[in-house]
Amino acid sequence: MPETPNTFTRAQLDWQPWVEPPAEAALTERQRVALLDAARAKSAYFRLLARDPEILEHRTRADWDIFRNPDAGLPRAERELAATAASRLNGCIYCASVHARLAASYAKRPEDVDRLLAEGVGASLGERWDAIVAAAAALSETPPRFGATEVARLQAVGLDDLAILDLVSATAFFGWANRLMLSLGEAAAP
Repeated sequence: MPETPNTFTRAQLDWQPWVEPPAEAALTERQRVALLDAARAKSAYFRLLARDPEILEHRTRADWDIFRNPDAGLPRAERELAATAASRLNGCIYCASVHARLAASYAKRPEDVDRLLAEGVGASLGERWDAIVAAAAALSETPPRFGATEVARLQAVGLDDLAILDLVSATAFFGWANRLMLSLGEAAAP
């Protein structure tokens, strides 16, 4: 079994399921359609979720709309930052690595993303990013403590209602995705 990473990183990681996923060659046509992207058949995680293709398809369409919808709202880099912060707080090393790479790439701020990974959600990243990370952390805690204070702080750094909704959607989706991924397996060294 591959070694389990114990630090947060932007490096490419693998994921080791605890329940055996279907083999790529064994996927049905319905399961392949539900993946929405043929390359996902290489992923043990998505093959495992393909056991229920209807849920997988809805999950992926929600994911893509939250993160890839270019119409107004929060820029993609900051949606990825919110997912990174949620994953960091929730302890999902695999998800944090994926979304940290995306946040660093879209924002061109790899040092700040690395600081978030190393120091946690209390890292100092600048006023706007600090507000976004604090809001994502407040949403990710159990129970969530997100409220009017976080909304006012986000508004003060320039986020409008649609951007705040995008932040909430990205963070909430990853609160759920982290728990699903952490319940089904763990990050593994490539």
